[in-house]
Amino acid sequence: MATLATELVLPDLEWLDDPDLTIEQRRAASAAAAAEHWIGRNMFGYSILNYDDVVAMLRDKRWHSAAGKIIEMSGVDDPEWLERSRRRPSILAAEGDEHTRLRRVAGPAFSPRHADALRPFMREMVNALIDDFATSGRADIATDFCEPYPIPIICELFGAPKEDLQLFSDWATDIFRIFNGNLAEDKHLIIQAQDELDAYVSDLIERRRSSPSDDLISAMIEAESDGDRLSHSELVMMCEAVLMAGTDTTRNQLGCSLSLFAAHPDQWKLLGEQPELAPRAVEETMRYFGTVRGTARLASEDIEYRDVLFPKGSFIALSLAQANRDPSVFDIPGAFDITRDPPERPQLTFGSGIHYCLGAALARAEQQEALSIMAKRLPDLELDGEIAWKPATVAIFGPEHLPIRFTPTD
Repeated sequence: MATLATELVLPDLEWLDDPDLTIEQRRAASAAAAAEHWIGRNMFGYSILNYDDVVAMLRDKRWHSAAGKIIEMSGVDDPEWLERSRRRPSILAAEGDEHTRLRRVAGPAFSPRHADALRPFMREMVNALIDDFATSGRADIATDFCEPYPIPIICELFGAPKEDLQLFSDWATDIFRIFNGNLAEDKHLIIQAQDELDAYVSDLIERRRSSPSDDLISAMIEAESDGDRLSHSELVMMCEAVLMAGTDTTRNQLGCSLSLFAAHPDQWKLLGEQPELAPRAVEETMRYFGTVRGTARLASEDIEYRDVLFPKGSFIALSLAQANRDPSVFDIPGAFDITRDPPERPQLTFGSGIHYCLGAALARAEQQEALSIMAKRLPDLELDGEIAWKPATVAIFGPEHLPIRFTPTD
């Protein structure tokens, strides 16, 4: 007979929400809890700690994405904002037949082939950004490289004019204010950015309908499955999801990865000498220090799993970071090694199941091109001061500032 989750004696992980804890302290606490039990208790519900359980629950369609509830659960009770959020559906929160349909119709537009076609442009952007600071011998790599890198690629992906790059950057910055915990002050900026982006993307879609091009929007307009196509509002939603999901994650993951390489100069040297290791390097950095440290789900019904009964509405936080260091899956998980043989089971920073990252191929290509070129052009990269990290309680984590020094080049 199953035991109610509320009746379990579990490791207490509520204290991990203390913003003063370091990422190392969080890792140690999660590892200790995982060694004690496959599940822990957090301030909203339960934390799932082991690789196999994280994967199983991500693939169980009865567990629905909590993306649409995160803002509300964080204490936001502004009725205007909550109603606006309800009227702005997202593939990130869609479930069931709706989600299956969106992925089926739009999925082909996000193929590795489309991502690979952008690699020459990615290389151009990487070199241009490095050129801006290469002669100085110093940079804040978080703000000088990681921050600006993804936006031009998203613009190119959309087929948007290069002169509109700053617009996209400003919209992304303002929309991400939703995670600042200061909605009362930022709400008008967020709403204005969302509305302006809606109007811009709508116009771009209409232009692509009459004049298709070799870009993501044209591909999604043409995408069809069993006679089904995306509606105008769905196209707008998908484009905005790509901008938001494809910007902040790439910025922060590159920052996390570069901080790792700065602490492991032997691995950086190896990547510079063997750029063919870039695909493995990306997987290893995302395993060892993934920017997406967790994801959340809500029970759509009573769910029994491993003789534990989770009542409908139960909240679980699936620890991708801890699962990526599960010793039953990864040999010597605390070692950072870009020559590590590809494991039979992949790192989970892109997720698993029906909500697996739709833009994974693009994200991999962006990181592979950036890291391989940087390792060649900045071979003696090292830290030039303390790293200023974003709050460790956020789901997408990375450096706010990452000062480096290196031998200047012309």
